Amino acid sequence: MSVLQVHQIPVLNDNYVYLAHCPESGATAVVDPAVSGPVLAEAERLGWRITHILNTHHHADHVGGNLEIKEATGCTIVGPKPDKARIPGIDVELDESDHYMLGAAEARVFFVPGHTRGHIAYWFEESGCLFCGDTLFALGCGRLFEGTPEQMWSSLSKLRALPDETLVYCAHEYTQANARFALTVEPQNEALRARSARIDAARAQGEPTVPSSLGEEKATNPFLRADKPELSEALSLAGVAPERVFAEVRSRKDNF
Repeated sequence: MSVLQVHQIPVLNDNYVYLAHCPESGATAVVDPAVSGPVLAEAERLGWRITHILNTHHHADHVGGNLEIKEATGCTIVGPKPDKARIPGIDVELDESDHYMLGAAEARVFFVPGHTRGHIAYWFEESGCLFCGDTLFALGCGRLFEGTPEQMWSSLSKLRALPDETLVYCAHEYTQANARFALTVEPQNEALRARSARIDAARAQGEPTVPSSLGEEKATNPFLRADKPELSEALSLAGVAPERVFAEVRSRKDNF
């Protein structure tokens, strides 16, 4: 198996698009191209030929560059089978537990509905990379536009089960605002307080806070901690089912 080289491209107001390059084969995927121009220019600068697009879900700020990149490169567009009708130019449809080869690098696919009804995520185990779109953010998770709290908690639980050293390549720079919210629901979490300070320092220097490690998400992200007694107790929900605790956290974030 090959270890991917990942290059992060900031676009729009707060999106991240990723180039994932397999050095052994030369294959290069664009993950969730919101736009085409900056992506094509960056790939050319790096000398990487785009061969694939990996889409996690159908929102325009994740698929907006699909057709222009495909026209320019002839690449293969890969996306979620449950949402194939809403993925422009889709060639390959993937679902839960499928495996997909990007050159010599293998991805395992997770079906993670909640933010949308057809969301998937790609885990490259050998590379330690998780491309999770808008399901999991650094210190947050996506809004429930098309799914239920029960679905999203189940989806996040799948991702939480991955190794701590996994790098979480989410699609937005929301971390500082997410940290401010997280401190309102778990103010006594010392790991969270320390992480929030590091985030503020990084953003003051214009530095990205993504990727994060899954280990630090498990310790500090309230949306992954709905089954932790310290969080449910902080919310006066001791003994309540994790799905209900998660729903309460999500509701508070929606109104934060």
